[in-house]
Amino acid sequence: MNQAYHADSSDLQTKEVLTWELFGTASRELAQQIADSGYEPEIVIAVARGGLLPAGSLSYALGLKLADAINVEFYTDVHETLPDPVLLAPMLDAESIVGKRLLVVDDVADSGRTLALVLELLRGMGAEARSAVLYAKSASVVDPDFVWRRTDEWIVFPWSAEPPVTPQA
Repeated sequence: MNQAYHADSSDLQTKEVLTWELFGTASRELAQQIADSGYEPEIVIAVARGGLLPAGSLSYALGLKLADAINVEFYTDVHETLPDPVLLAPMLDAESIVGKRLLVVDDVADSGRTLALVLELLRGMGAEARSAVLYAKSASVVDPDFVWRRTDEWIVFPWSAEPPVTPQA
């Protein structure tokens, strides 16, 4: 099994902490923002892994059944990234998104490079793509279409706050 690295932020003095309860509030408020905008996505695309839970939550809140994911690796530790975002297999079914309205969802637009890569790829496949994130940072090269909150702090998400479980002896 390929184990993903867990970023331990316990030594950081200041950080943004999203709890499970606040995640529920954030999801509903972000969904309301999208609905109020008049944009009606047909498919929600999660940027995996961080965007999986926000995308699932938004798909339910917006009443959308169609959802998929695109896998991208970029962060390797707290404040450490690969030189560039890398697409990972399995890849999205390009034929099914041609001419569709997509909502691309990620947890955070930090540098924005991952979101920029995904949006460019999907638009290049002939889809209309808008983006939604829980958090956006001022250094992002992409200003997402829908943002719940803006911060420049390291963000601790409830789904990645703890290290992966291991077999108990």
